[in-house]
Amino acid sequence: MPMDRLMSTMSVRRARLVTRGVLAAAFTACAFTATRAQGTAAAASASGNTASTIPGRLSDSVFWKLVTDFSEPGGYFRSDNLVSNERMYQWVIPDLLRTTKPGGVYLGVGPDQNFTYIVALRPKIAFIFDIRRQNVLTHLMYKALIEQSTDRADFVSRLFSRPRPKGLDTASSAEAIFTAFDAELPDSSEYHRNITSIRERLTKTHGFKLTDEDFNTIGYVYQSFVSGGPDITYNFGPSRMGGFGRSQMPSYSELQVATDSALVHRGYLATEANFRALKSMEMNNLIVPLVGDFAGPKAIRTVSAYLKDHNATVTAFYLSNVEQYLYQQSDDWSRFYTNVATLPLDASSTFIRSVFSGMGYYSNGRGIFGQQMLASMQEQVKLFNQGRLQSYSDVIQSSR
Repeated sequence: MPMDRLMSTMSVRRARLVTRGVLAAAFTACAFTATRAQGTAAAASASGNTASTIPGRLSDSVFWKLVTDFSEPGGYFRSDNLVSNERMYQWVIPDLLRTTKPGGVYLGVGPDQNFTYIVALRPKIAFIFDIRRQNVLTHLMYKALIEQSTDRADFVSRLFSRPRPKGLDTASSAEAIFTAFDAELPDSSEYHRNITSIRERLTKTHGFKLTDEDFNTIGYVYQSFVSGGPDITYNFGPSRMGGFGRSQMPSYSELQVATDSALVHRGYLATEANFRALKSMEMNNLIVPLVGDFAGPKAIRTVSAYLKDHNATVTAFYLSNVEQYLYQQSDDWSRFYTNVATLPLDASSTFIRSVFSGMGYYSNGRGIFGQQMLASMQEQVKLFNQGRLQSYSDVIQSSR
C-alpha cells in the first residue's frame, strides 16, 4: 500500500503495555551458577594471561570487511522475525550479571532483543548471526537510526516515523514514552525523510557497499515498522504464520517495558544510560551483523579465529530457539556444536536459550509459553563430545 494512502487510513491503536507482577515460581527456577575463579584461570590459560586486543573502535572499512568476509550465503527462514516473540528474554539477566564479567564477546541471533543483552553485559564487541541476509540489513537500518538519534524519544520517532510528542525528555520512562507515542499517527513526510537519511548514513557517512536490492529490503523492513507502529509483533507482514501461541505475541512496546526476574527494567530503551551505551557501540562499529548458519562451515569458525587472534573470550551466546530447528535437520545440530567447540571459552561462557511450550519443555507438568534457560558453554561442548546431546530434549534437560 502506498505510504500516503496508509497514512490516511490508519487509526490510532492503543499500545498494550505489560503490567509485570510476580510470576509463577517455575520461571524463577532459571538460577544458574558458575565459578569465577575457574573462569578467570581458564581465560588466563587460554590467552597466556594477555589482555584482549579487540579495538575500542572499528573503522568503517574494517567493519564492512568483517560483515562481508565473515558472512555465508543467505538462507531461508519462514518468518521475517522483525520483532522478538520471547516475552521473557530479560528474565535471566540478573543471573548472567552474577556469573559473567564485562569486556568479553557477545554472540547472538535475530533482531533487536540482542541490544538489551548487549547493554546489560557490556561486551567489547558483539557479532549477530542469522541465516537471513534480511536480518543483517535490519541491523544496518537500526544502526543508521540509532546513530542519528539524540535520545530515546528521538529514536522512537525515527523508527516509527511519528512526530515526537511534547513533554518527553531523557528522564522519561519507557512506559511514558510509548504511552505518548500511542497518540501519534505516522507522518508521510517524516517517513520519506527518514528512509532517505538511512540510505545516506549507510552509504555516504559509512561508505558501505549496499545494492539496490539491499535497499529494497531495508525499505520493506522500515515500512513494516512504520505501518505496524509500536504495536508491531513477530506476526507482522506477509510471512506471518498461524500456529501455537501466535495470538500471544508481545508487541515492540510491550517488550520495551518488560522487566527481568528482579522486576528491573532492562530493555535498551528502559533508560537513557542504556540507550547511550547502545549508541556508543553502534557509533564505534562494534555490533557486527553477519549472514551465518549455525551449522555452516564459515561464519562461527571465522569469528572464532578472529577472537583468538585478539585474545578475546566469549561471554555469552544467545541462541533463541535455533537448536530446536537444528535437531530437525539431519546432523545440523552436530555441526553446530562442532563449530561452538572452536570458540574461545572459559567456565563463565554461557548459552542463553529460549524454550517454548509444546516444543519439548514442560514445568511441573504444565506447558509454558516461553522461558529463557542458561547453560555453561564449556559443559555443553563436553556433553556433546561424550555423545550426551543427542536430542533437543537432552539440550533442554541439561540447561537451568
